[in-house]
Amino acid sequence: MLCAKTFHYMYYTKEQIMNISNEIREQYIAETIKGRRSMGRMTEERPTHEQVTRILESATYAPNHHRIEPWKFFVVGGKAREELGQVMADALIARLEETLSEKAHAKIQKERQKPLQAPLLIAVAVERTQESWVREIENIEAVAAAVQNMLLTAEALGLASLWRTGDAAYDRSVKAWFGLGPNDHIVAFVYLGFAAGPRPERTPISYMAKTRWLGWDEPQ
Repeated sequence: MLCAKTFHYMYYTKEQIMNISNEIREQYIAETIKGRRSMGRMTEERPTHEQVTRILESATYAPNHHRIEPWKFFVVGGKAREELGQVMADALIARLEETLSEKAHAKIQKERQKPLQAPLLIAVAVERTQESWVREIENIEAVAAAVQNMLLTAEALGLASLWRTGDAAYDRSVKAWFGLGPNDHIVAFVYLGFAAGPRPERTPISYMAKTRWLGWDEPQ
């Protein structure tokens, strides 16, 4: 009998999924959401091309206003990670008040190594719209939803993932390296790989502490 722990959603066709009970589908999706963690330590093993394309495809099914589909993806692996690291380091040097101290050298080296912390990363961006009737924040929200789809798909595929931004995501020179303009936004650097350590524990604050029920008559 198929159970949630053995049901790998991404490997089934739509027809096969429809034949699986709603209860098992809901249980598997809930376990995937609750089991996802930000994994900072990854091995050097790179995800397969098929895994990466599945992650990218899932991103494109995120909700978005007016069907604009505002996301752009940049898959960065191999030597390109070193190039990005140097661009990020140069951008940091330009922002620092001084660069000669030991502390400054350590910060610059740390910045340079960031893209090398995973065998693969995907920069997810949104270009500024020229349409007056489109709200910029709505496109950013849509791309953030796409990123969450990516993280959940990575979890379903047994991969480690990490959503990062930092000052580099907002730096003009880093944006330019990706061919983006200064008013475009890098919403995420999604690091992908295989976990090199245990999964961290996490117990979020209960939704009850964050929720107001308005006009809801049923007893809680």
